Amino acid sequence: QARARPVGLLDSGVGGLSVLREVRAQLPAEDVIYVADQGHVPYGPRSIEQVREFTVKLARFLIAQDAKLIVVACNTASAAALYTLRELFPDVPFVGMEPAVKPAAHETQTGTIGVIATEATFQGELYASVVGRFAQGVEVITAACPEFVLLAEAGETDSPAAHEAIRRRLLPLAEAGIDQLVLGCTHFPFLKPAIQAVLGPGVTVVDPSAAVARQAGRVLEARGLLNPGARPGHVTYYTSGEVAAFRRVLGALLGEPVARGADVRAACWTEGDAALAAAPSAL
Repeated sequence: QARARPVGLLDSGVGGLSVLREVRAQLPAEDVIYVADQGHVPYGPRSIEQVREFTVKLARFLIAQDAKLIVVACNTASAAALYTLRELFPDVPFVGMEPAVKPAAHETQTGTIGVIATEATFQGELYASVVGRFAQGVEVITAACPEFVLLAEAGETDSPAAHEAIRRRLLPLAEAGIDQLVLGCTHFPFLKPAIQAVLGPGVTVVDPSAAVARQAGRVLEARGLLNPGARPGHVTYYTSGEVAAFRRVLGALLGEPVARGADVRAACWTEGDAALAAAPSAL
């Protein structure tokens, strides 16, 4: 039946696990298929057109797995492809990521907020639209932080290298007087404790993951697709990168018990096809 179908999540890599964590907490009965395109990570430095192409392929893969709703758990992919996905697949509900400028602009006391994301996110129409709608009268200072993505992909969220990168990128924003910092990439919440330690208590770090999970729940409920089951849902992970490396980072980011029990499978690009194909071997 429709309610028993899985929810799909897609990301360039492990960043979307920050959204998955919230989806599991808020919608525990839902089965989830998570696909990480680690064969092409990071998306941030790539062209909008290339990111759009990759994202459409990931969405086709999840639709082939009978996903009832797809969360584009990647700000760069949302910026590049969300409008396209809704046009190409009108029967599939999509929930995307947008930088949480609205709550930050509402809560700021200094009138200055910071937004950190990838280069591609800042180039997309979605970001410009959000700032235009919600940041009137507020100064928005931005910083592209591509190395934060690589740190999260390596599971290095609290290392000396992470703290040094955070200080280098974010202290100029703090000196400019921000009191709200919007995390505009799903990889960044895994660095949130280190970011908060560097910026101190005077800056609120805004993570939209919980709000995105709530929106996914609202869409499922509105369409009569919410799974009412009592049993905990199952998560299946696919990566277009190395399965063993994904499992190691899964342990670093979500905890070893999660990684030990995880159903992690290989995925590969198929020649001449627009979809991802699940490889027969699964670890």
